[in-house]
This record gives sequence, C-alpha cells and structure tokens, in this order.
Amino acid sequence: MSIIKANSDSIAQAAEIIKKGGLVAFPTETVYGLGADGLNPIAVAKIFEVKKRPSFNPLILHISQKDWIKKLTIYDDERIDLLIEKFWPGPLTLVLQKTDLVPDIVTSGNPTVAIRMPNHKVALELIEKSETPIAAPSANRFGHLSPTLAEHVKKSLGDKVDLILDGGKSNIGVESTIVQFSEGNFYLLRPGGLSKEEIEKIIDTQLSLKINTTNPESPGQLPYHYSPSVPLLFLNEKNLKKNSDRKIGVLFFKEKNIDFNFASIKILSPSGDIKEAAANLFKYLHEFESENLDLILVEPIKEEGLGLAIMDRLKKASKKYD
Repeated sequence: MSIIKANSDSIAQAAEIIKKGGLVAFPTETVYGLGADGLNPIAVAKIFEVKKRPSFNPLILHISQKDWIKKLTIYDDERIDLLIEKFWPGPLTLVLQKTDLVPDIVTSGNPTVAIRMPNHKVALELIEKSETPIAAPSANRFGHLSPTLAEHVKKSLGDKVDLILDGGKSNIGVESTIVQFSEGNFYLLRPGGLSKEEIEKIIDTQLSLKINTTNPESPGQLPYHYSPSVPLLFLNEKNLKKNSDRKIGVLFFKEKNIDFNFASIKILSPSGDIKEAAANLFKYLHEFESENLDLILVEPIKEEGLGLAIMDRLKKASKKYD
C-alpha cells in the first residue's frame, strides 16, 4: 500500500483497482473515504473487514452523475429533486427507498440506501473512471478518528488498503449531513457539513432528529464513535479539577479562556469561523494523539449551524470515556 498524489494517471490506476474488487482510499470535501465497487458485494465486504465495522452499520454510495439516483432509489417527491439540485455535489447524503440494483450488504439489509455526490474533483473523477457507484465510509478503523489527510489513513489502516490517493486536506473536515425521506417526512439522521437550517429552507419544513442505535439506517447513528486513542472529555470545572495532576491537552473554540497550565493548547478558529473550526477538528485531535497526553479536554460550542455537527462528533467521541 502506498500514498500517491492524485492526478489523472493515479486516479486511472485507482479506478482499475476498484473495478477489480480492491480498496482505494480517496479524498472528499468532508473526510477521506475507503472505497470499493458499491455494486460488488464481495468488494464491499472487504470494507467491513478492513475497518472492523459492524455488519449492521450501513454504508453510503457515492455517485458522480445525478442520473444514478434513478437507478439506485425510488421516490416521488419534488422536494428530493430540489435538494439534489441545490446541494449536489456537496456534503448532503439522502436516505431513500432502494432498488434491487443495490446489494443488501451496502444497506445492512435495510430497504433504504444512503446516496451522495461528493464535491471534490478527485472523488468525482475516480467514480466516473470506475464506472460504478463507490461504497465508502470514512477511511479509518471503526470508532476511531476520521481522516482529513492521506497520512491519517495510513496511520489508521496501515497496509490494508490497495492505494491511498492524496488530494490534500479535506476542506470541510466533518462527514456529510444525512437526511432520510420516509412516508412523506424528512428526518435528520446525522448532522454534518451542511447545516440543518439550510436544508429546512429548501424543503420548507422542520427536520426531526431520528436516532436508531439498534438498527442504524445510516452511518453515524451509533452512540459512540469518532474517538481518539487518548481519553476525551468536555472542558468543565469538574473534569479539570478531577484531572488536574494529569498531562492535559485542551481544544478551545476561539481563544484560551481558562488559566491553567495545559500541556498542549489548540484553537479551532482564532477568528471564530465555524467552518474553519470544523475543518480543523479531526486534524487537531489526530495531533493530540501523538503528543503523549493523558487526557484531552474540549470546550463545548453552540449547537447551531456547523456547531451541531462538531458537537455531535465530540459527544460521541467522549461517550467512550464518560
């Protein structure tokens, strides 16, 4: 396994690997994905094996042309078309009734399938040259930090991937927002890189948060996920006092606002830009992992816009250690 800079030749090489049933890690605007031919059940099974991902946790199919939606899903609501027109390509995943073309392993046996069109030229070219939808969760071991750099993929998966395409840093930095359409209603299954408020403007209705941890209908619904190897908790007086003798790294949103001798300090966005904060989230958590810390404390932020996605990731990361 090697990291290769993404260009026309290396993308063509990666597409041949996909066609032959192999695994390719590739960049998207959200995070790096671990891709396989989404219509080849044997190839898709390798994703679950390499990630050590539970078989009951569905995958997202990535497409490069909007007309694939008609081959893979069944729906009859113009609001779906409005969302596709407005937000594809982009960080929106739609969960819709699937057609028989979609293998059951992709959906973990659910009658619905998650679909998105990434807004990244390397990802789109790879899908196009592979001539198939690409099933791709984040390119990391299940439950661990999502990768926003090619080096993160190598650190997490080692030589278990046939090829890693290096397309630089993922500019959004958190996974896609997942919305399900069922029986005329829209549900938010996972907050992500597209804000809930932007989606609600287009469909002219409120999104209800739907949580299903026993039989997930999309990725990101399990109660714990995205966890660094170093214990992570929220920054508050109780956690700071309880761990004051430990080597602590702290993640602030905009500025250091507590007088304490932290071993490492990182600030998501000195200007308070929530998009910059989201893009830096996993990058800084990966850096903390290599700093020999005893504990990571993170400052909570407002759960609105992209802040909802950031807090979703941090809550699930801390759940493992609460």
